[in-house]
Amino acid sequence: MNLGVSFAPLVPDYVVWAALGAAVLITVLLMVARSRGAWVRGIALAFMVLALANPSLTREDRDPIPSVAAVIVDKSPSQNFGERTAQTDAATATLVERLKRVPGLEVRVSEAGAADGETDGTRLFSALSSTLADVPPDRIAGAIMITDGRVHDVPADAAALGFAAPLHALITGQANEIDRRVVLTQTPRFGIVGQSQTVGFRVDDEGANAATADVTIRRDGEVLERRTVTVGAAVTVRVPIAHAGANIVEVEASVIPGELTPINNRAVVSIDGVRDKLRVLLVSGEPHAGERTWRNLLKSDASVDLVHFTILRPPEKQDGTPINELSLIAFPTRELFQQKISEFHLIIFDRYARQGVLPMVYFDNIAKYVRNGGAVLIAAGPDYASPTSLWRTPLDAILPAEPSGAMTETPFRAGITEPGRRHPVTRGLEGSQQNPPHWSQWFRLVDIRRTTGTNVMEGPDNKPLLVLSREGEGRVALLLSDHIWLWARGYDGGGPHLDLLRRLSHWLMKQPDLDEEALRLIVNGRDITVQRQTMADTAGEITLTAPSGATRTLTLGTVEPGLWRSTVAANELGLWRATDGKLTALANVGPANPREFAQVTSTTDDGLGALAKSTGGESRRLVSAAGLTVPRVIPVRTSTTFQGEDWIGLKMRDVSVVRGIGVLPIFAGLIGLLLLIGALAATWAREGR
Repeated sequence: MNLGVSFAPLVPDYVVWAALGAAVLITVLLMVARSRGAWVRGIALAFMVLALANPSLTREDRDPIPSVAAVIVDKSPSQNFGERTAQTDAATATLVERLKRVPGLEVRVSEAGAADGETDGTRLFSALSSTLADVPPDRIAGAIMITDGRVHDVPADAAALGFAAPLHALITGQANEIDRRVVLTQTPRFGIVGQSQTVGFRVDDEGANAATADVTIRRDGEVLERRTVTVGAAVTVRVPIAHAGANIVEVEASVIPGELTPINNRAVVSIDGVRDKLRVLLVSGEPHAGERTWRNLLKSDASVDLVHFTILRPPEKQDGTPINELSLIAFPTRELFQQKISEFHLIIFDRYARQGVLPMVYFDNIAKYVRNGGAVLIAAGPDYASPTSLWRTPLDAILPAEPSGAMTETPFRAGITEPGRRHPVTRGLEGSQQNPPHWSQWFRLVDIRRTTGTNVMEGPDNKPLLVLSREGEGRVALLLSDHIWLWARGYDGGGPHLDLLRRLSHWLMKQPDLDEEALRLIVNGRDITVQRQTMADTAGEITLTAPSGATRTLTLGTVEPGLWRSTVAANELGLWRATDGKLTALANVGPANPREFAQVTSTTDDGLGALAKSTGGESRRLVSAAGLTVPRVIPVRTSTTFQGEDWIGLKMRDVSVVRGIGVLPIFAGLIGLLLLIGALAATWAREGR
């Protein structure tokens, strides 16, 4: 309970002060004149002035409010190295128990820094702000952090903390720790497929004196190069960009004896491979309704550089017209099919038959081009069943189906075969879920005797319609009907011609997303999905390896024909690896090279230590030669120093809340009347003597 006096003047303040001045002046004059009863008159005047000031006695009932101390416990991945986890748990238990014994102190404990797959680095001050968000600054006694000293959100100065109280850091880990790490100095984000990019790195050692380090460079898990480098020297390496999409490059340095962890001996660069231009050669054997379908599809893709030739003059037409007048642009057969054939990613023959335009040796060049990694698409019509069929050229060695010489000319609806339901080119085509598919009819199909490829679409009587095959390093597709243009024109409702032809052309040009056999890791926030694409009936178990080296075995579940998946929590930052024994997939969770693992040795001299010192606190190690030592906690009220040899201090606050207030006016009512009458009576009595 607190007692006090307050004033609520009955007149303006200047009147009170004027009355006080007049009373003092009169009293002084009476004293100087040695008038009898001067002091009695002075008291009477004083009571009159006080009556104008209207004093009151006040009583406040207050309850003290405890001060608040925050304990922030670092649970970041770097705390798992060595004995740091055990040190942290033991220190936390001891410290909290001691804090709870301090009278008038509320203790708040918060864990922070745990890997979530999204946050880069240890962010303890964000957790501190959240923990004390509802506490007024004048109630905060201080904060204590139990950490390895590697904190990545340290404010620039103590003012940014938002409170004037000590900050202490209790550091886990040992002094003089040894560690090696790979530091990336040049990290390109993009590269042209077929060309190379330069990756720069440096190997740094802390606490060790090794002069050299053995380094292994990998791309997508495949070893590209091994070399010995000088520790601390900048090094560059040229990495070929093998395919479109993410090319994951790893730079891994050898382990040194006694180092804290090998996890940061490896750095990762993800280089997105982009194709400069997809060069496509389209050769139309004759004008027909479907020719524009192919041209429109290829011209609509900005990444495709199309070269298109149409043979307008049938071979049976011989009227003596000079060769140099048969076309506006001469067909550069030698340049296209001998000199520059390797520059094309795809060659399409649209209803092309042997017409004497291309010599047989050029077809032999095309076959070699496919075996060396090229792609050919045959969009067949009656030409493929004729005596001048492309089958009757050296291309027969790579084509997946032999024509019988007959045609099926009857209305039919194209369907998806069982292998086609698993193949990424035809799986899930719009309308294919119905039987028969909700597509317009076609009216012509080339019959074949045998096929060596995968039949993914079929026509009437289960006859092959779209056959895909791999030849050497290349790919071949054979479409045994020239009526896909009916889908493009919207006849009878049309069909998914754009989706089908785009997938088909991209599969031929080796787009990784359309491979029949593939293993992929897909990162989505805190989850990582293992996806297996296969043409087989089942998918084997997958071994998933975390960045720390921990492994687990996953059994995938089918989500649709040919596609199997399983999702797990991505509880570690860094490079994850999945394999089924044949295929390997890599994916990076979070930043490519987490700040958490950039420097893993514990320290008391980083920015956290300087900040603690500026608040009157300190940064000290928990472990010494004597073992784990947790300092005593001392409540401090007036000092500016909050640390000593074996103790740390907290600034205790004198804060309370008012529960009730009592007010007693002195000159109001009967009390004031009696005081004034008494003063006047005393004056009269003194004057009457």
